[in-house]
Amino acid sequence: MKIDWQNNKDFFAGLIFIAIGLTTMIIALRDFTMGTALNMGPGYLPRLMGGILSLLGLYIMIRGLLKGEKIAGVWGIRPIVTITLGITAFGFCIGRFGLIPSLVILLFIIALGGKEFKLMETLIMITVMIVSAWVIFIYGLGLPLRLFIWGN
Repeated sequence: MKIDWQNNKDFFAGLIFIAIGLTTMIIALRDFTMGTALNMGPGYLPRLMGGILSLLGLYIMIRGLLKGEKIAGVWGIRPIVTITLGITAFGFCIGRFGLIPSLVILLFIIALGGKEFKLMETLIMITVMIVSAWVIFIYGLGLPLRLFIWGN
């Protein structure tokens, strides 16, 4: 049985998971103390989650090699560019304009990455995401995020 790892979608997905998990563990090992299960330090959870992600990646990689499922389709440059641009714009705008305008900019840019752009669907998605972000981050977790730069 010849294993074709170069054109195997699960092999590369597992490899990405392992890389992210190991990077998380290395940063946590280098910069944060571990602590114990009863007295967790700031590096405890990142190390634990990085290890779990690495093991999951290893499982996915091995399963992909055994199944041999090929990559279907091609990479779309438009979604990659719009998602990267949207996240960058959000990071740039959150401190300057507040949470709501930053979410509007992020979600509008990301919506442009799809094959079909429907304004009404995008506005509904933006509204749901703004309400969800407010409930989760500001009301639920009590994070000191400003809704708009001119007030709360």
